Amino acid sequence: MKRFTNILCVVTPGAGCKPALERAVTLAENNQASLTVINVTERVRAGIGMPEGGPISADLQAAVVSVLEQELDSLIEPYRQRINVQAKVLIGTPFLEIIREILRNGRDLVIKTAETRDWQDRLFGSDDMHLLRKCPCPLWVMLPEEKPNYSRVMAAVDFDPWQEGDGENDLNRLILKLASSIALSDFAELHVVHAWEPVTESMIRVFSSDLSEAQIAANVNRERRDHQAQLDRLAGRLRDWIGTEAYNYLSPRLYLRQGNARKEIPVLARQIDADLVVMGTVARTGLAGFFMGNTAETILNQIDCAVLAVKPPGFVTPVTLED
Repeated sequence: MKRFTNILCVVTPGAGCKPALERAVTLAENNQASLTVINVTERVRAGIGMPEGGPISADLQAAVVSVLEQELDSLIEPYRQRINVQAKVLIGTPFLEIIREILRNGRDLVIKTAETRDWQDRLFGSDDMHLLRKCPCPLWVMLPEEKPNYSRVMAAVDFDPWQEGDGENDLNRLILKLASSIALSDFAELHVVHAWEPVTESMIRVFSSDLSEAQIAANVNRERRDHQAQLDRLAGRLRDWIGTEAYNYLSPRLYLRQGNARKEIPVLARQIDADLVVMGTVARTGLAGFFMGNTAETILNQIDCAVLAVKPPGFVTPVTLED
C-alpha cells in the first residue's frame, strides 16, 4: 500500500462502521501511520424561546458531544494496544468539517462507511457525493456490510486517444498503484479497464460523408488498436512500478471496452462482481474549481460496491477553513 502517514477514519458508532475502522487500523499499523477517528454531529439549533448560542443550546451541544466522545472511546478502545489512535468529535456540516480536518492536519487518506441509501436507492448520499467531488486526498468509501478482504479489485484508467507515450500520467499511476497494492494485500484479483468511444467515426460521418463504410470501419479499428497499445504499455509500466514477481502473481486482467465510460465501467463492475473500484473523480487538469464531471458522477450513481476515489495532482478543494 502507498505509504500513508496520517489517516482519518470517519465513523458513526454502530456495527456498520466496523469494517471501515478495521481497515483503517490495519493500514495505520502496516504503514506506521497516525490514525484519528472522528464523528461529526450537526450543530444544535436554538428552539422556540432559546437564543442562538445561549447557555441552554450550548449545554445541549456539550451534552451531545460528551455522549459521542464516550461512544468513540468505547469503539476504539480494543485497538489502543495495537496502535496510537486518537478520537475527536467535530461539530457542523459533515462534509465541510471532514475536509477542514484534512486541511488543518494534513490527512492523506480518508476512510468512511457509505451513508444510508437515499430514496433513489443510490449507494452514495449527499455528504458522500460532496466528499467525492471536493475531498483533496484519496477517499475510500466502504459498504456497511463490507467483507474483511476483497476478492476482486477494479481499476478504471483513462488517457487521451491522441496522447503519445505509454498512457502513463500521474492519476493513472496513482490509481494502478493503489489498486494493485490493495489486491496484493487482500490476495485479490486485479482488473484494469479502459473505456473508449470512436471519436473518428462521428467526425468522419459529419465531415467526410463521401467515405465508405469500410473506410470508416478501418479508421475505427485503427483507433481501437491505438487504445489497446496504450493500455498494454500502461500494464507494462505497472510491472515496472510493482516488480515482475508481484505483477506475475496478480496477472492483471485488461479490458478494453468500446463505448461510453458512464455505461461500460458500471456494467463491467457488476459483471466481475467487483468489491472495490479505484477511479479518478476529477478531470486531469487539476485546476482549482474544476470538479467531478458528469462521467464520474454517473458512474458513481450506478456502482454498488466500495470506491477508492483519487484526485489528480494539483487539485485544490473549494472548501476553506473559514465559514
